[in-house]
Amino acid sequence: MKTALALRHLASEDLGQLAPLLNASGYRIRYFEVGVDAFIDLSPLDADLVIVLGGPVAAYDVDAYPWLRTETAWLRARLLEDLPTLGIGLGAQLMAAALHARVYPGSDGKEIGWASLQPGPQLDVLPCLRELVQQQTPVLHWHGDTFDLPQGACHLAASTQYPQQAFAWGRHGLALQFHLEVDVRTVEQWLVGHAHEIAHTRNLCLARLRADAQRHRRQFESASRRFWQAWLDSLRTRTVVPRAGQRRA
Repeated sequence: MKTALALRHLASEDLGQLAPLLNASGYRIRYFEVGVDAFIDLSPLDADLVIVLGGPVAAYDVDAYPWLRTETAWLRARLLEDLPTLGIGLGAQLMAAALHARVYPGSDGKEIGWASLQPGPQLDVLPCLRELVQQQTPVLHWHGDTFDLPQGACHLAASTQYPQQAFAWGRHGLALQFHLEVDVRTVEQWLVGHAHEIAHTRNLCLARLRADAQRHRRQFESASRRFWQAWLDSLRTRTVVPRAGQRRA
């Protein structure tokens, strides 16, 4: 059986609706609790798929959270071997940092809530994401930091507030700044877990977050499941995703 290793930074930010799809695709899921479990006991090369999940810390806050240095170096070793790797939210920022791109606080404030995506210049290299963008599916955004596009990465998607929302790296490296994995049935856990942030973020309304989750639920769940299934299917074929400036084989 294939293995899917999920690096988890916060209990409520788990694999969500991605978990049953992984199981159905033949993966055995293992969670690694970052900050609790030891990276020294874990090879970055062993798992068939690594998924780096979200969290409320900053990828650059290495003095406050020294394990971030270790995690970034561990992730860099995997990416340099071009092994299937997915980063979501903080995980996307850590992928960018591991590829020597700058991660920093966003200048336009926090992006929290449901909104659709805009196409990046190389969206066509990932057809399953192209469908989601073209259908203007609202997705959950929840971040205050952003990053520069790593050298050699393909820029896939943007939003009205921040240009870096998704990039592809190598054959099957994918970074998503937004949360396409969230199970809308458990969104209340997000609202509780991030209660302080919600209360102290200007122009952010708890009632609207709750209402929008239900309003967009059907479209989001349908589109995100199609995306995940298509992406997981692509891992079997290991089709080369060209880096920026390269032509498809």
